[in-house]
Amino acid sequence: MKYFLIILLFPVLLSAQGDLYGADDVKWLTNYDEAIKKAKKEQKNVLVYFTGSDWCPPCKKLKTDLFESPEFVAISKNYVLLYVDLPRNKDLLSKDQLKHNYDLASRYNKKNAVPLLKVLNSKGSSLGEYSGYSMTGDTQYHLRLLEQHQ
Repeated sequence: MKYFLIILLFPVLLSAQGDLYGADDVKWLTNYDEAIKKAKKEQKNVLVYFTGSDWCPPCKKLKTDLFESPEFVAISKNYVLLYVDLPRNKDLLSKDQLKHNYDLASRYNKKNAVPLLKVLNSKGSSLGEYSGYSMTGDTQYHLRLLEQHQ
């Protein structure tokens, strides 16, 4: 009977472990002007994440492998985070948000690479970037970029 109870509670324990990392504390903005204003006020750089949320498998995998990791949660506190989604399903975002995101892509992501992490200073100048993800669980290059510009 006690083994049955342990098996029954195992999924609950696993889901609680995910909350320990504090991924819920990571807050992404979706407006560039707001991100730059906040970066100036807090004297931080901006991490811009270009993604294709509904069609890009590496973007989906990067979400769990990097953005939900304890390493990212810790380092993200040194950045203002800006999420730029470029979905194929245009109904996922408002027309204004889509226009905003595609305008940002034409300015900062001319090759339309996704996933793309781009670090900007509080004036909007590019400091570095890393594009792609092999989906192997190896996020060291992404983290190295973030460590260099915090």
